[in-house]
Amino acid sequence: MSKKFILNADNFGMSKAANHAVAEACETDFLKSVSLSPNGDAFDEAVNEILPKCPDLDVGIHLNITQGKSLCADLNLLTDANRNFCNSYFKILIMAFNPVKNEFLTEVEREFRRQIETVLAKVKVSHIDSNKHIHAIPPIFDMVCRLAKEYGIPQVRTHFEKFYYIPDIYKHMSKLYFRNFFKKFILNLMTIFNENTVIKYGLKTNDYTLGIGYASMMDSLALSYGINVLKYDNITVEAVVNPCRYEEGTIDNYFDEYLITKNKKLKDKIIHSGYDITNYKKPQEENTEPE
Repeated sequence: MSKKFILNADNFGMSKAANHAVAEACETDFLKSVSLSPNGDAFDEAVNEILPKCPDLDVGIHLNITQGKSLCADLNLLTDANRNFCNSYFKILIMAFNPVKNEFLTEVEREFRRQIETVLAKVKVSHIDSNKHIHAIPPIFDMVCRLAKEYGIPQVRTHFEKFYYIPDIYKHMSKLYFRNFFKKFILNLMTIFNENTVIKYGLKTNDYTLGIGYASMMDSLALSYGINVLKYDNITVEAVVNPCRYEEGTIDNYFDEYLITKNKKLKDKIIHSGYDITNYKKPQEENTEPE
């Protein structure tokens, strides 16, 4: 029986604050996995300065069509005149299913290919996911799985998160919590379909996700309670965090998620719950060891 726990930092390369949080988190050996943003403002720093200092860190691709600038030009359905992405999650959801989706999905695939190739030119990757979980939308998910297979990326994130509550009334009274609750319901529903797509392309995925219901409100308490409800064997749990340090000129809401990566008591609790704290690269290396 084996239980695997993967703490993954999304938005690596998005900002210097995110990069510096990852660099410090590597010192605790709790954070073993990141997802690199191909169009992030601090992409070059992440690749050239942070990753060489963290050689054991597993890297994935954090596809992005909701924030920042596109890498491709002339994406009329995705960007404005300045190449800034201009669609919300729900607008993308509608466009992915509407009658002209072929043109829309063609633009998405162009941008995704450029982003994948940008990362692969710099570093070896083991997994793929996306900003705002945009790749969970079934037509886009099918495309991402097809591209993952084509580019030799074995792992794609799915998003099933069990419903659970923490003893913090202020979090549950916020509008953000109700928005997250609805989004979690939608992502759980999409995962039912997307798991079949993973099988269709012969890829791998995680069994459970943590970090959706309390997105932008994640802290050590929320992660601890999420682990408590997963009383199963032979599972892989991916906890999604967006750790950031406070930097000069930067205002960020994710400092609590940085503190998760430094929480030794939480790390020890997860280990005592029977989990191997690992990443997606490690199982692959074990499977390729000579007999």
